Amino acid sequence: MRNQLSGLTTETKNKQSEDLDLLSTFDIVRLMNEEDKKVAYCVEKELPAIARAIDMIAECLQNGGRLFYFGAGTSGRLGLLDAAECPPTFGTDPALVQGVIAGGVEAVVKAIEGAEDLAHLGQEDVVAHGVREGDAVVGIAASGRTPYVKGALEEAGRLKAKIISLSCNPAAEINEGVDASINVVVGPEVVTGSTRLKAATAQKMVLNMITTTCMVRLGKVYKNLMVNVQITNEKLKERAKQIVAEAAQVPPEEAEQLLAQANGDAKLAIVMKKTALAREESVRLLEQYKGNIRPIMEGHVSR
Repeated sequence: MRNQLSGLTTETKNKQSEDLDLLSTFDIVRLMNEEDKKVAYCVEKELPAIARAIDMIAECLQNGGRLFYFGAGTSGRLGLLDAAECPPTFGTDPALVQGVIAGGVEAVVKAIEGAEDLAHLGQEDVVAHGVREGDAVVGIAASGRTPYVKGALEEAGRLKAKIISLSCNPAAEINEGVDASINVVVGPEVVTGSTRLKAATAQKMVLNMITTTCMVRLGKVYKNLMVNVQITNEKLKERAKQIVAEAAQVPPEEAEQLLAQANGDAKLAIVMKKTALAREESVRLLEQYKGNIRPIMEGHVSR
């Protein structure tokens, strides 16, 4: 049967952990650490595929599209986490990157495992979230065969969205018909079949790459500074001050004053200092360059 787990790399037994329940606490964590060390190398093998997928997603975002993650269980939670971190880090509209999990919001904190078995639920969620042509949809499934994810990708493809699969098995079923596939094969887990371990670590690393690189392409990062940071607490207020101070080459005290003049907008504060323009003029300049301050900082501007 197509849905049997036998033969999946993520379900095979790890010979190194066969006597896991007999090991000391230290030996268990040492073994887990040794296995985790392998993950980055497995991701490295997929970098060309990851880059191709990111270029595809970034093009969608640059042209007004959105990015959606669809997953079940741990994979779905990872997609939700990555999406939730984009607004505070990059100042994006919450609608730009969205995570959808089988079983809905309740599944974030309570396992609703049966929801992943129904492909039509994935199809319905794609429609319910308004996925359309020009959007990008990433289906996440460690096993590479989750019916919910398969249904979501099939429906998104029917709607002419770009579709990308992310799995931890070679030749994953969810790769069928996609525009790009990423298969990070991390091998057997310390606890057989527990893909919340290495597989989840690999997925988190890939999702970090996807959104971070896309936001760089969208001009939401200057050098390596998160100039679109949203000041929602004291820590982020201090971080924004440091960002303005470094980018605008001013003392912290002046950076704080610039942030106040810019109503907490670090990017605007930097542009105001660099161009010596008033707030309103700086806003217009940022709009002209679609929020990308690199050409402004390098003086390649036309007013």
